[in-house]
Order: sequence, then C-alpha cells, then structure tokens
Amino acid sequence: MDAPDDGGSAAPRPRSFQEMWADLQRIGRDASSGGYRRYAWTGADADCRHWFREQAEARGLAHETDRNGNQWAWLGDPTAGDAVVTGSHLDSVPDGGAFDGPLGVVSSFAALDELRRRGAEFTRPFAITNFGDEEGARFGLACVGSRLTAGQLTKEQAYALRDADGVRLPEAMEAAGHDPETIGADPERLARIGAFVELHVEQGRALDVSGDPVGIASAIWPHGRWRFDFRGEANHAGTTHLADRRDPMLTYAETVLAARREAELAGALATFGKVSVEPNGVNAIPSLVRGWLDSRAADQATLDAVVAAIEQAAKDRAQRDGVDLAVVRESFTPVVEFGHTLRDEIGRLLGGRAPLLGTGAGHDAGILSAAVPTAMLFVRNPTGVSHSPAEYAAEDDCVAGVFALADVLEGLACR
Repeated sequence: MDAPDDGGSAAPRPRSFQEMWADLQRIGRDASSGGYRRYAWTGADADCRHWFREQAEARGLAHETDRNGNQWAWLGDPTAGDAVVTGSHLDSVPDGGAFDGPLGVVSSFAALDELRRRGAEFTRPFAITNFGDEEGARFGLACVGSRLTAGQLTKEQAYALRDADGVRLPEAMEAAGHDPETIGADPERLARIGAFVELHVEQGRALDVSGDPVGIASAIWPHGRWRFDFRGEANHAGTTHLADRRDPMLTYAETVLAARREAELAGALATFGKVSVEPNGVNAIPSLVRGWLDSRAADQATLDAVVAAIEQAAKDRAQRDGVDLAVVRESFTPVVEFGHTLRDEIGRLLGGRAPLLGTGAGHDAGILSAAVPTAMLFVRNPTGVSHSPAEYAAEDDCVAGVFALADVLEGLACR
C-alpha cells in the first residue's frame, strides 16, 4: 500500500466537488464528438488514475492499487475488516458522457469532505474505490476489474481478451505498468468489506418523472452480450448476380430487425450496437459480418425467450441466404436483487424520502453483490440519456447526491 507522500512539500489541499469535476472533465475528452474515450490501460486511463491518487493523498488517505488494477483510498486499517466502501469507475464507453462512473467517484470524495465538516468520527474502516475497466469498451467485457476480484472471470479468460487491434489484455496491462501475473480472485480483500455503496447517475428517467433528486436501486435486470458470426462468400459487388450471392449482410440486417421486434413484443431490450465486416470494401460482398447483441429483461425467463427468438430468426434467414451462423455468449450477468437489509437501512438513513427503482444497466455493485452486501444510489438524470455526450445531471441534484451519500456513510461507518 502506498502511504501519502508529498515528497517533502506541502500536500495538495482537497478539491471541492466543482473543482474535482472540472479537473476530470479535461481528461480523455474527444474534441470532435464532445464525448469521452477513457479506455482501460490507455493514456487517458492513466491520467484518471493519477487524478484519483491525487485526491486520496490530498485527504490523507492511503492509496493502493490491487492485484487486478482497481484503486483504493483507505481511511483506517484496511485489514481490520467490516469496512464501508464507496466509489464507482472512471473509464467510459466510446464517446460516452461525463457522469457515468465519475459522478460516483467524485461524490465519494466530496461525501468524505462533508463528513469531516460535520465532525463525524469513523468507527469502521472506510475506503473509496475506482474499479478498472467497468465499461468493457476496449476488450469487450464489462466490469473486468470487479469480475476478476470476485472470481467471476478467471486469469485464463482474462488473458484471452483482445482489443480491436489484437492487443491482449495482459499486454495492455504490462504496457501501462501493471503486472498481469498478479490478476485473479481476491477473496481476502472482499472479506474485509462489510458494505459497498455505489452512487451512479440514473440511466433512465424514473426520478425525473417522480420528481426526486435521489433514488435507491432495488435490482439490476439480467443481461448479457452475444456475438453473432454470419459467414458467407466474398465476391464482386458489380458482377455477381443477386441470385448467386451468399451475402451475410442480408442475414445480419434481418437479425437486427428481429431483435427489435422480439424485444418490443416481450417488453425487454435488445440492441446490436457493434458490427465488424470483412473484407469491408464498398464494392465487395462481405465474407463475414460479425455483430454483437446486448439484451436485457426484467426477469431471466423473458431474457432467455427473447435471445432464443432472435437466434431462431437469424438461423431461419441464414438458411435462406446460404449463410453459416455461429452464436457465442461472451458475457452474462444474472438478475441482482440488492439485499433488503442494507437497502432498507439506507432507506431509513435517508428518511424514507428516496424511492426504489430497478435498472437495466450493469454495475460493479451488481458483480460484488454475490460476495458483499451492496447497495446503490441513483442521481436524477432529467433526459434519461446515457452513454452519450448528452448525458447530464444538474449541479443541484449532484450536490443532493453528495449529501445523501454522506448521510448513508455516516449512518454505516460512523456509528
């Protein structure tokens, strides 16, 4: 563990919420899109990690990077057990918004500042965390840092992950200065945690409709990612008769429409948001179209039925088009029903004024829930837009989230 070290000079002062927010907004932002490209184990990710360490040291917290690349800022003895932990992540989806992830980390530091202003005395160890590679933007798997820690992703599986340029995850880690040989399940660390509370911007409009600035998560829908490989025959677009083609793009297009149709019928969600084409020439019939399906539903049975229907539609069209089809489930997270004991305690600490709401978005809190009592707070998003540069939360609501998180942490860690 790295103890705060000011190199002989005065330690930097803690930054206010607004100052921290302004600092982070400069990191990893693309000038053309206005969105963020903070991908795991890149320069932007390193800048975010440096920012996190600075915030920890400014508050006299002991900074640590664990075996899986997750960052921790500790107050009190981390080995004592029964710690209260809060935080989120700092990485982003491609051209993502400013709030998804960073709001939770900034609010955690700001909540600690508020508790110190109140004169609260901690009776349990306390930590703020930044989980690595939550969005999965670079290697295609979400929540890599928390999955590794929880043992839901093995070292062998992690080593097999590659980015779009063919760079393997361990190579990217090593290039960024982290030893990939250390990664793997970390049950000892999880055993030290008595409660984990993650604050996050709402990815939807339930709070805007109800008129509440802050809500409490009830559950996370089951969700997963499936890769569909459509293999046909490459040929000349200008000389091959339509009847002679084995065009996988046609099969892919029908499958995209089927995903929308089946999700709508079931009241679920299904999205093909990523596609790659080979040889990817304007005047060439593709030989391979590879598309990734993201699907989510309120319950497991509905999700299974939707994905099965999409697969069947793809098979039927593939047979008609003379195309070979392979479907691989690349990741899956079952329904997460947050523990009622911690959830109800948080509701009591907030005076019963925060509504319960479910979400279709995955989070590190959901991954950890199998091993640690976890809960989530949501901050109102007036448009419901997320994973986009248009993602937004009003400053007053962000501040309300900080105070709500401070109330929760005071009740849990300062008893």
